Amino acid sequence: MTLALIFLASAFGGLQAQKIKGSDTMLPLSQKVAESFMKARPSESVTVTGGGSGVGIAALLEGTTDLAQSSRKIKFDERQKLQQSGKTVKEVIAAYDALAIIVHPSNRISGLTREQLEGIFTGKITNWKDVGGDNLKIIPYARETSSGTYEFFKESVLRNRNYVNGIMSMPATGAIIQSISQTRGGIGYVGLAYLNKDVKALGVSYKSGSAHVQPSAASAKDGTYPIVRPLLYYYVTQSESRLKAFIDYILSTEGQKVVSEIGFIPVK
Repeated sequence: MTLALIFLASAFGGLQAQKIKGSDTMLPLSQKVAESFMKARPSESVTVTGGGSGVGIAALLEGTTDLAQSSRKIKFDERQKLQQSGKTVKEVIAAYDALAIIVHPSNRISGLTREQLEGIFTGKITNWKDVGGDNLKIIPYARETSSGTYEFFKESVLRNRNYVNGIMSMPATGAIIQSISQTRGGIGYVGLAYLNKDVKALGVSYKSGSAHVQPSAASAKDGTYPIVRPLLYYYVTQSESRLKAFIDYILSTEGQKVVSEIGFIPVK
């Protein structure tokens, strides 16, 4: 599957496609919801592309997308730029996501604390033996700076401290999965829906002395897993009437069923 899926309504070729762009984490969700939405409403057409949350919000500013999908909150300066161009935006929480910490399947570590994760991704901890693992160099992977996942991880896990210089920066979530599946000392982070058998998810603890909790829809929902974030759509208020059907659909029982099927957490 490519990063861009274009869905065109065959019966109404003259209609302009609604465009969704941004978060790589949300890509499988938007694609699946778009498919389901167009089956229910064959007169509609939707285009879905990735690129990162920052890319989606920039496209909203440029007027080249209708909906920006984002795995982080819009920044103050982004909102300001939109306002300066005469645009006001609305925010919709479509789902919630548990951010999973992943390592190579051969790694015998089963869990880490937030402080240990901070040490690893800021470069203070460089060998797995320092956190109870094998004598093996740690190779941390991160998303690129335009990614909302990059921003959220920095804020929530690193407490806004800088990533280590020279960190392996990946352009997409799939690239992190592939890299870590081939790197014994690798560690990275991905949205819950991307977990597969090629990588191992670690339990995480934010409180000293508390048990490591594995990422899952259940642990995210009951609040025991600590790295949880909203998945968002942003749109320009002036386009609301045209986008209302899609927004209503993703928040409907049927749309939220798709959220669960993909592996995210429904909002209701």
